[in-house]
Amino acid sequence: MANAGPHTAVSTSHSNATALDTEFHRGLGLYDSTMVVIGAMIGSGIFIVSADMSRNIGSPGWMLGAWLLTGVLTVVGALSYGELAAMYPRAGGQYVFLRESMGQLMGFLYGWTLFVVIQTGTIAAVAVAFGRFLGVLWPAITPDRYSWFPQMDFTTAGAPVQLGLSPQRLIALVSIWVLTWINLRGIKEGKWVQTTLTIVKTGALAALILLGITIGRHSEAIAANFSSGNFNPVAFTPAFVIAFGSALVGSLFSSDAWNNVTFAAAEVHSPQRNLPRALIYGTGLVSILYILANVSYLNVLPMHGVPNGATVMERGIQYATQDRVASAMMETIFGAAGASIMAAAILISTFGCNNGLILSGARVYYAMARDKLFFRRTGTLNKHNVPAAALIAQSIWTSLLCLTGTYGQLLNYVIFAALIFYALTTIGLFRLRASRPEAERPYKVVGYPVLPALYIILASAIAVILLIADQTRAQALSGLVIVLLGVPAFFIWRKVESAPAR
Repeated sequence: MANAGPHTAVSTSHSNATALDTEFHRGLGLYDSTMVVIGAMIGSGIFIVSADMSRNIGSPGWMLGAWLLTGVLTVVGALSYGELAAMYPRAGGQYVFLRESMGQLMGFLYGWTLFVVIQTGTIAAVAVAFGRFLGVLWPAITPDRYSWFPQMDFTTAGAPVQLGLSPQRLIALVSIWVLTWINLRGIKEGKWVQTTLTIVKTGALAALILLGITIGRHSEAIAANFSSGNFNPVAFTPAFVIAFGSALVGSLFSSDAWNNVTFAAAEVHSPQRNLPRALIYGTGLVSILYILANVSYLNVLPMHGVPNGATVMERGIQYATQDRVASAMMETIFGAAGASIMAAAILISTFGCNNGLILSGARVYYAMARDKLFFRRTGTLNKHNVPAAALIAQSIWTSLLCLTGTYGQLLNYVIFAALIFYALTTIGLFRLRASRPEAERPYKVVGYPVLPALYIILASAIAVILLIADQTRAQALSGLVIVLLGVPAFFIWRKVESAPAR
C-alpha cells in the first residue's frame, strides 16, 4: 500500500467501503434527507450574525448582497456535491469524495480538520449559543465562569481565550450529551428528532419573516435603511472588498453544514436520486429564507445605531443586545415578551441544528477508521447500527472546545478551514471527470464546467480575503496551521498502523 499510486490506494478503500456500508440501516428518505440539510443549516447564526456583519459592512444594500452571494455560493456548491454524492453514496460523504479524487492524504486532512475544528467547533459554537439564549429565559444562566472550576486566561491567534466552565457552557455540554445519547439509540430516533425540530424552527423562521414584512414594519427603520441615500452609502474600494469578504464569515457560517447529509449517505434510501435532490431543495429553501429574514430585520430596525442606546431602536441592528438581532426585532413588535418568544424559537433551532451535526459527523470518523486512518473502535457499529464509539469520541472533543471558546471565536476558526475543503472537493469533481470518465454518474451537475469553476473561484477568493483582513487573519492562519498539522499526523498514523503486531 505504501508504494502504490494514489488511484491504487483509493480503489482498495473504495471496494471496502462498498461492502461495509451494507451494515447501516437505510432509514432516510428524500423528505428526511432534506430535513437533515435544512436542520443542519438553520441554527443560531441567522438570528445573531447580522449584527456583526452590519458593523463591518455599514450598508443595508451590501448586507443583503452578502446574504445573496452566500446563497448563490451555497446552492452552486450543493449542485457540485450532488454529482459526487450520487457517484459515491457511502458513509463519510465529503471524506470519500476527496479520498477518491485526490488520494488518502487529502481525505485524511479533511477528516482530521473536521474532527479537530470544523464539525466539533460548529457543534460547540451552536451549543454555546443554545446556552446564551436559554439565559434570556433563565437569567441565572450567565457567561460568568464558576470560581470553583479551574480557570485560565490566555491569548491565541490574536483573541483572548477564557478557559473554564460557566452556566452557559454547562448548558452547552448537557445539550451535546443529551443529543449524543439520542443518536446512540439509532437512526430512527435521530431522524425523528431532526424532522420534528426542523419543521418547528423552519415555521418559526417563516413566521419571523412574515411579521417583519407585515405588522412589524416600522416607518423609521424603513426610511433609515431603504431611502436612496442610505441603502448603499458605502463606496466600492479595495478596503471595502476586504471588509465585505471578512463579513461573509457570519453568513457563510450560518449557511454551513449543508454537506452533512452526504456523511450519512449510507443510510439514505435510493441515494443516487435522493441525495442530489435533498442538497438542492434544502440549500435553495434556506438561502431564500435567510435573505428574507434580513429584509425583515431591515423593515423593523434601523441598521445603524449606538452602542449605549437606551432603546432597541437606538441600538439598531449594529448594536443589538449581545448581537441578538431577531430578539431585538421581536421586542420592537411585541415588547419584552417578544424577546422571550424569540429566545424559545432559537433554542429549538439550535437544538435541532446540533442534532443533525452530531448525527452526521460521526459517520466520517467511521469511514476513516475503516480505512485505518482513525481510531479502530470508531469504525464499529453498535446493536442499533450506529457508530457509537465515533459519536462518543466526537462528544468528548466537542465538550473540551465548549470550555475554551466563545461563539464568535469558534466560527472564525471553522469557516476558513471549511472553505478550503469546499474548494478542494469541487476541484476533485473536475479531476474525476478527467480520470474516471467511464464512471457511472446518475446525476451530472447543471452548468458544468462554468458553475463549479465559479464556485472554486469565489470560495478561494473569500478564503484569501480572510487571510488578509485584520479581523480574521489570526484565526484563518490558525485554521491553516490545523490543516497542515494533519500532514505529519497522516504519516505517523500510517506508520503506526503498518507496524507489525507484537
